[in-house]
Amino acid sequence: MDLNDDWKLSKAECTYISIDQVPRTHAIVISRPAWLWGAEMGANEHGVCIANEAINAREPAAETEALLGMDLVRLGLERGTTAKEALDVIVALLEEHGQGGNYYEDADSCHSFQSAYLIVDREEAWVLETVGKYWAAEQITEGVKCICNQLSLTTKIDAEHPELRSYAQSQGWWTGEDEFNFSQVFSLADDHLDCCAGKDSLEKKEESITVQTMIDILRDKASGVCIDSESFLTTASVVSVLPQNRSSPCIHYFTGTPDPSRSIFKPFIFVDDVKLVPKAQSPCFGDNDPAKKEPRFLEKPDRRHELYKAHEWARAVIESDQEQGRKLRKTMLELEKQGLEAMEEILTSSDPLDPTEVGDLFYDCVDTEIKFFK
Repeated sequence: MDLNDDWKLSKAECTYISIDQVPRTHAIVISRPAWLWGAEMGANEHGVCIANEAINAREPAAETEALLGMDLVRLGLERGTTAKEALDVIVALLEEHGQGGNYYEDADSCHSFQSAYLIVDREEAWVLETVGKYWAAEQITEGVKCICNQLSLTTKIDAEHPELRSYAQSQGWWTGEDEFNFSQVFSLADDHLDCCAGKDSLEKKEESITVQTMIDILRDKASGVCIDSESFLTTASVVSVLPQNRSSPCIHYFTGTPDPSRSIFKPFIFVDDVKLVPKAQSPCFGDNDPAKKEPRFLEKPDRRHELYKAHEWARAVIESDQEQGRKLRKTMLELEKQGLEAMEEILTSSDPLDPTEVGDLFYDCVDTEIKFFK
């Protein structure tokens, strides 16, 4: 047996199904719901970043267990060296395995969704929207672009499933005579309106968008970008800087905790021997995980990591003790500011990056944050 056959025998265990592994996967850093395998958003060592949104469409998503949209985010990052390559990986796997399954850790009902993706690297940006195995993609070359819980692509389509339009005609959703408008054809009635809460904010700042700009928008509760209600809470958030100058590193700021208005954005840079951060990793339950055993989700284990628990304590303080909460929030923002300034120095420096100086970067930030909370 040669080496080529060895890797073909290995499998990638995704959330619900296993698929063939590839000979090589890239280093990734991801933000994910603790119970599943995939990711809501993340980046890889080549500067490819992908984010996912669950969307509703004219055709209901399959409840049959297949690949989740979040699995496809991780697979795109693990297997794509460019944004376009990651897009190609996602649509090929979509064709082969389909998408479907419960998006929530819920034994009582199945919530399945179609998926939209924002896929970018240092040079290119794509929006990919999917309905079942069918898809359309637009390359974004200027301005700002958001994805949300509704289809957004219209008549500018730069790549698509070869049977996309014939399928739409077969369903009676498109006559074949009118101009093909993806969101009009595949959306629920009156559900293809501009829905991105952050788009106006981004467009106003378009000429001078900084990391701080993005953080402020992600924290904006008035616009609806950031939500903190009894029924819904904005989960972890990420801001990535992808310099077109390849001598500068890509920098990814992760909160690792919910509600960005109460969380600290902490920098991460890919280098060899980067230090892992167990305090920001949820516990692993192996084969005993209720998400893996069928019937699924009969129990809900405590999936909180150490940073999450410390963050919950800080949140309680901020809500219960106004003075102590004000001081704690000031300390948190000062810690974040120091990180932003240090990263700006790296980006503007003419000296090459010393990997030994940033290998512990995210680890140290998490450690410091937890110490401030105690």
